[in-house]
Amino acid sequence: MKQIVLRGALALAVAVPGLLAQPKPKSKAELEALQAMYNAQTADARIAACENVLTKFVDSDFKAVAFYFEAASYDQKRDYEHTVVFGERAIEADPKNYQAMLLLAGVIAQHTKEFDLDREEKLAQVEKYAKTAIEVLKDAPKPMNGITDDQWIGAKKDIVSQAHAALGMSAMVRKKYDVAESEFKIAIAGTDVPDAATLVRLGRAYMDDGKYDDAIAQFDRVKALPDASVQVKQIAQAERVRAWQKKNPPKPADAPPAAPAPPKPDAPKP
Repeated sequence: MKQIVLRGALALAVAVPGLLAQPKPKSKAELEALQAMYNAQTADARIAACENVLTKFVDSDFKAVAFYFEAASYDQKRDYEHTVVFGERAIEADPKNYQAMLLLAGVIAQHTKEFDLDREEKLAQVEKYAKTAIEVLKDAPKPMNGITDDQWIGAKKDIVSQAHAALGMSAMVRKKYDVAESEFKIAIAGTDVPDAATLVRLGRAYMDDGKYDDAIAQFDRVKALPDASVQVKQIAQAERVRAWQKKNPPKPADAPPAAPAPPKPDAPKP
């Protein structure tokens, strides 16, 4: 499988192009436009190629694919608003587009904070997208003959793993640490190569739940991963320090001895 360093769902789509439905283009011009979209080397080039497909071939059977690729490219640029817009358009074009659901579940979970006024609305979206993606995937046929059974099984496991990771992030925002721990464990156990970021998130869930030894062990596991990025290992080390400090809070300094009371003056003589 082709290895390309990209973020999130786009990496999965490029690594296994057959995960995207691929009907036949209706013309040579459409085929060339689609090839430009698939072969684009940067996020900006891919976005431009997607727009070219969507504007020049409005009746294309690849509309949902183009919307999804554009959403994933904006995710690569860390443009949250456009990621959501085009991810939702991909689902409108194809209500069973589990790749777009997975993408949206992850990015919305990452961008939802405890005190957001619309927190519950966004977390409901996360849960809807993640759970629907898992359900749709159960009956999803192998998308093309070129993918082996093992590749398809592995790809499905990765998708389900990422869905559970998103559910774990949602639980973290609600401070339901036991739920978060369970979801992250499912995500980690469900894939052959656990995502290092999910391992870090499990460590944070342990730490916020007061399970400091488990948290420290988890961060040590991330630091020992040979394929984890330097940035993720640095985060794991910083979180390990924080967990250790929480486990071993500084003791209050001994109070200084009280100053002796001043002597009482002698009573006046009569």
